[in-house]
Amino acid sequence: MTFVILFAFAVIVGSLTVHRIRADFNREVAASASDLADLLRIEVKGSSIEGYYVVVQPNLDEFAASEHAVVRILSFSGTVLASTTHAPDLGLVNETYVGGYRVHTTLYPLRGASGGALYVQYARPAAGMQDTIDRVRLLLILGVLVGTGLAGLVGLSIARRAMSPIAQLTSTAAEIAKTRDPSRSVPQPEADDEVAELARTLQSMLRELDSAHAETEAILARQRQFVADASHELRTPLTSVLANLELLAETLQGEQGEAATSALRSSKRMRRLVADLLLLARTDVGRVVPREPVDLDQIVVEAAAELGPVSSSHELFLELEPVTVEAVGDELHRLTINLIENALRHTPPGTSIWVRTDTAQGQARLVVEDNGPGIPERLRSTLFERFVRGVGDRGGSFGLGLAIVRAVAESHGGSVTVEGAHRNGLERGARFMVLLPRLAAPAEGPERLSSAARSV
Repeated sequence: MTFVILFAFAVIVGSLTVHRIRADFNREVAASASDLADLLRIEVKGSSIEGYYVVVQPNLDEFAASEHAVVRILSFSGTVLASTTHAPDLGLVNETYVGGYRVHTTLYPLRGASGGALYVQYARPAAGMQDTIDRVRLLLILGVLVGTGLAGLVGLSIARRAMSPIAQLTSTAAEIAKTRDPSRSVPQPEADDEVAELARTLQSMLRELDSAHAETEAILARQRQFVADASHELRTPLTSVLANLELLAETLQGEQGEAATSALRSSKRMRRLVADLLLLARTDVGRVVPREPVDLDQIVVEAAAELGPVSSSHELFLELEPVTVEAVGDELHRLTINLIENALRHTPPGTSIWVRTDTAQGQARLVVEDNGPGIPERLRSTLFERFVRGVGDRGGSFGLGLAIVRAVAESHGGSVTVEGAHRNGLERGARFMVLLPRLAAPAEGPERLSSAARSV
């Protein structure tokens, strides 16, 4: 925009200046021609101008030398009677440009007996005027370019200074979005303008969000604490109920015994649900349970042995390498149980399940995969959320198994992922992989498992 304005200004000023320079030059030529006519003294020798010569005063070369001009004296027929040295043929014209000269012709009346009149032609080269016009145009072009450049630099400087508070607000907002910490303060500009008003509005909004976030966290903390406390308190009465129901199931006969057995099964499911809720609540409130070095491969063996009675319709293969991690043994056992149970529950009879422990990229790895129908793509994004149950769930689960797997893995500084299993170049089944921080393996004794595959 600055360039357009300066360019238009330069065009107008340049046109006016060029017009003025040419007009002044033309007036100067006309004035010099008039002065020459006043100074000339022409005498004609002889009775005929065409047949004789004229005597001119002052000397034409001396008069024209200062302006590099040329002078010619012509008869009415255009015959040159006198001229400066090397004067070009300009023709019989008046007030025009010919051959690079501005020509001005005046009529000079002769005095004396001969009478008549002559033409006095004065011409000045236009090169000097054109050089002046070219310099003016060059200066205007340079002025437009330099002015545009300076305006751009000044505009950038002003814009950078004006945008600095907005840049600080943007940077702070980006940091708050990254850290999700609404307690941070927004920089307040010194000037009392629209940007300062925006900063105050953002600061007020962040205070309200921080307050709402704190209230929400307090409510959630109380809820987690309640669930943890309630789950913990329910374990004792449930243990008593289970003991009594087991006794009744063993002593009662007939319909009463069947009722006691059914109640016992329901109570066992309730105990397991309470245990699941207690474990999740403990991870939610961040309770730290003492950890110790445990053998991940041994945990897998114990979990597979525990599930042996319910896995008879599946083929369960163990491919174990000795791996040591620092963990809570019971929680790691529960993680392994849930992964294997998940594979048993969601695959048809005859499906093969592989459980493997090894080391990958310096971390302990537990892999459970099967060659069953796999996991639908629509379920993978919510698979580890609580109370999510698959379509093929035939075991009446609560939908907490995989949520517990993720909670245990993350509480131990690890992670869990799921993907399609690849066997013989084909993707079939599901593959769960748990990564946990690995401890340096102690000296292996004879009781440690070898890397040979085992079948349960």
